[in-house]
Amino acid sequence: MRKESAKAKKVRLKKILEIFNLEYPKVTIQLNFESPFQLLVATILSAQCTDKRVNIITEKLFKKYKEPLDYAEIPSEELEKFIFSAGFYKAKTKNIKAAAKKLIDEYNSELPDTMEELLKLPGVGRKTANVILGHCFDTPGIVVDTHVIRISNRLGLVESKNPEKIEFELMEILPKEKWVIFTHYLINHGRKVCKSRNPDCLNCKISYLCPSANKFN
Repeated sequence: MRKESAKAKKVRLKKILEIFNLEYPKVTIQLNFESPFQLLVATILSAQCTDKRVNIITEKLFKKYKEPLDYAEIPSEELEKFIFSAGFYKAKTKNIKAAAKKLIDEYNSELPDTMEELLKLPGVGRKTANVILGHCFDTPGIVVDTHVIRISNRLGLVESKNPEKIEFELMEILPKEKWVIFTHYLINHGRKVCKSRNPDCLNCKISYLCPSANKFN
């Protein structure tokens, strides 16, 4: 089978984006937050946990603990009780407290607004950094989660399971102004249609643009 050129992918992707815009017109981030720091905490909690569960946790957590100093001073055992249901609560507690302390010590309790600086914070990888940059600092980035990995491969836009490689390959074919919303399109599409085990290709509006559609019918 002849490999699709980047130019052809861009043409196909443009059609996909037009359909997604109609299917998911009001998509946005599902995590609730009121400040960049709160989004940092919520995103750390969201690792291998649903956004719905994180929002239940943070509804109570953010009422009591708001600023980096609050998290630096809270006993680990107390924070662990708050976030227990998010899973991996000990590692997440350690990262949240360490990130809060670093923000206090080195950034005057304010989140930095560059990828380079964000990656220096404990518990922050490119995925978390892109979430914060895209939603707090108007700096476009492509967040690569499990939905993006699965669907971008099924669509033949990439051929990799490596999140960083996928991020940079998508950046080459996706208009920059669509980088942030593209993730939300795929998350919604992944939850509603292109599910992991049983994708609903028969009712998928982009199936005619998807080289994997026939594999699941």
